[in-house]
Amino acid sequence: MPKILLKFEAAAIREIILDKPSFTMGRKGDNDIVLDHAAVSGHHCKIYSSGNTWFVEDTGSTNGTFVNGKKVLKAGLKHNDVVTVVKYTLTYMEEGGAPAPAAPAAAAAPSPSSTLAGLPPGKPKPFLEVLEGAVDKNEYELTAMSTYIGKSSQANIPVKGSGLFGSAPDMAAVITIRPEGCYITPIKEGYAKHNGDPLNEKKQLKDDDVIEVGGTKFRFFFKKA
Repeated sequence: MPKILLKFEAAAIREIILDKPSFTMGRKGDNDIVLDHAAVSGHHCKIYSSGNTWFVEDTGSTNGTFVNGKKVLKAGLKHNDVVTVVKYTLTYMEEGGAPAPAAPAAAAAPSPSSTLAGLPPGKPKPFLEVLEGAVDKNEYELTAMSTYIGKSSQANIPVKGSGLFGSAPDMAAVITIRPEGCYITPIKEGYAKHNGDPLNEKKQLKDDDVIEVGGTKFRFFFKKA
């Protein structure tokens, strides 16, 4: 069965099995695939099957839908074709086809049990301590290459929403571990805060940095192994 690998910039979010005839994509929560970014249209595009071919079709978006870098209104997809929607990419993969060249070694949905990247044994380990608004526990060890923070059940670290209705993005931010350190990158720009400032770009994390996502506040720190 074909599938797509959903990524935000360079960070893999999850694999989606194409197990029904059509999938809608966009910023609004009623889509099959929610792309939570201000520049994504509410109902941006759709991927659907017709005959023996999967197609992507723009549904009147503001910023367009691209396949392999070319803007399209509708296009048939071949193995390893890359659909781009603003900062999201969706790599179409057919069963039995060669792996996508740019796909990471572990392309499945992010998991806290994934291999710790770039930190040799004995090095201090990164953690998040919940200062306010705990959802399921008060401390998280960051053991994955990419750790997603948001309200979705797919998020590695769940958060409380903000405002009257407790709203929050499905995926608000991602923390990545690299050989040179740990970074936080917004998925919904300006929603999360880093040391009190809206998070609009990737930031390197340091001991005692404070991260706010909706009604949940975290302290980032390293703990000796």
